[in-house]
Amino acid sequence: MEKVFDFLSKHKDVAFATVEQNKPKIRVFQIMKQEGHTLYFATSPHKEVYRQLQENPNIELLAMDGNISVRVTGRAMFDVPDGLAREIYADNPVLPRLYKRYTDLVYFRLPVTRLDYYDLTPTPPTFEHYEYESQD
Repeated sequence: MEKVFDFLSKHKDVAFATVEQNKPKIRVFQIMKQEGHTLYFATSPHKEVYRQLQENPNIELLAMDGNISVRVTGRAMFDVPDGLAREIYADNPVLPRLYKRYTDLVYFRLPVTRLDYYDLTPTPPTFEHYEYESQD
């Protein structure tokens, strides 16, 4: 199981899916921070993705490299402490280039509730499924 979170720590750019009016919406997002089974993200409160998450906080994301892919499921939680929001902003070189202040963004966390690990290298391919209790 730790190999899965290690994989995510090295593959921060992920396909990030939300739902809008029962239709999936997908875009590339960056994992800003990882603590245990919780992933942290930032976005502008003016973006469509923020509105979508307010209406339906369910998220699924996918990271892939070569023959390995990891799918993560959870619910967005907008309760990131101010100190952690400041840290995320300061530690990401792109955010200060795009936003003047850390307060121009909203920060949210994704406690992982389901996780699938696929490795197509061996025969037969490896599939591992993990379920976690909600960390709300």
